[in-house]
Amino acid sequence: MSMNLHAVRAIYRFEMARAWRTLMQSVISPVISTSLYFVVFGAAIGARIPEVDGVSYGAFIVPGLVMLSLLTQSISNASFGIYFPKFTGTIYELLSAPVSAFEIVLSYVGAAATKSVVLGLIILATAWLFVPLRIEHPVWMLLFLVLTAVTFSLFGFIIGIWADGFEKLQVVPLLIVTPLTFLGGSFYSIGMLPPFWQTVALFNPVVYLVSGFRWSFYGTADVHIALSLGMTFAFLAGSLAVVAWIFRTGYRLKT
Repeated sequence: MSMNLHAVRAIYRFEMARAWRTLMQSVISPVISTSLYFVVFGAAIGARIPEVDGVSYGAFIVPGLVMLSLLTQSISNASFGIYFPKFTGTIYELLSAPVSAFEIVLSYVGAAATKSVVLGLIILATAWLFVPLRIEHPVWMLLFLVLTAVTFSLFGFIIGIWADGFEKLQVVPLLIVTPLTFLGGSFYSIGMLPPFWQTVALFNPVVYLVSGFRWSFYGTADVHIALSLGMTFAFLAGSLAVVAWIFRTGYRLKT
């Protein structure tokens, strides 16, 4: 069976157009808030903190800040994208149309991931204005950027289907993902922690994402790059499995 590219392109373009309509919320707001992190942490606090693993503190926090925005925006874009058709009832037209589950996921998750990657690159460009950045492994950096965006857009898609109210869309990003990112080595190396807390930190999945992403910049990491990549693919596989189950069972789609 050939893929319905017309449907995929239509949904993708509709979702991308929504980003332009909400430009302030989608792009400008995250860039301003990230810039404030650079000013406060990079300039004010960074001046009083020595180098971390041979990298100035202002530059050290850049991968963590990009990852923080990437995770929250991927989840937010994808969850709202699929929740809104559920809320308005247009999801039933989509499910009855000649569009497969794969095509629906591809278009919604693809649009959310595209927006997140573009935002991540804009934040990187913004960071260049504040701190001296270097990217030792640009191909790996882009790979981690795209993999993380796709994985967490899938996770956001799952949240959008699970949520039965607008407030639930915010629960997981605010109460789980953001704290895990702050505690996942975004603003420090977990090697600075006491041994017990280093062990606890390794149970935080975001540590592997931030560490791998930071390695692509400076060649230093809290955990081995192969482990970071392996964990990222594990999250991706887990999210794909849940999405497949949702469409197989019709969970919160057909009721």
